[in-house]
Amino acid sequence: MNETAAALFETSADELAVPVPTTDTLYAALQAAVVELGPAGIAEVRETFAGLPADEFEEVAGCRQFAYRLALSFWYAGARSRPLTVGEAAVALYLSPAHRHQADALTTRAPLLVSRSIRQGAALVPLETLVRLGRAVTDEFTTPVTRGVTQVNHGAPGPSRSGVTAVTPGRDWLCRQALPDHRRRRFCFDLMRADTHQPSPLLVRLDGGGHVLGATPPPGPDGTWARTLRAQW
Repeated sequence: MNETAAALFETSADELAVPVPTTDTLYAALQAAVVELGPAGIAEVRETFAGLPADEFEEVAGCRQFAYRLALSFWYAGARSRPLTVGEAAVALYLSPAHRHQADALTTRAPLLVSRSIRQGAALVPLETLVRLGRAVTDEFTTPVTRGVTQVNHGAPGPSRSGVTAVTPGRDWLCRQALPDHRRRRFCFDLMRADTHQPSPLLVRLDGGGHVLGATPPPGPDGTWARTLRAQW
């Protein structure tokens, strides 16, 4: 992984800075770096790269994170994988038996309970459903609250809008049915967004179609399991 990060830093650090690249873009950049530098060049830049402090050079930290993403993406043969998003992990935690415990037990007295609960909850629904619910919960807690028209009574006379039903973003019918407790949704989402020391499993997309739950990966370069708001395939 160090060689990958060093090669990306040497050849593509500026181009990959903004916007956040897709995994396919990262892989293409790595392939180009291998062609440009060759084995000897990569070994040379690796030594230089290893001496650069990540806290002083944000590009160093970024390229190490990119290398970590690539390693996770190709964790399995014949598949692509990624960590659960904040929303997906929150949904899994919501669906798990963890609601029987107090909030402080989830974070202090039994810190590994969260990790186990995420895996247990994720196994309770089809993973395609977990992805959909994760997007809905993320939209609910990250999208500015606006009110939109979803239903109009066309029989209402004149300019009257009494037949209008307004909804907030991120609340589709499946989310309302599967995750009805707003306070619990909020707690799970905030916990998964803030607590980066709780590991969660990989979501694996098989080349032949379908998804399976994968292994729990090692922590990232910063020693945490930081989750993103949006899926990064």
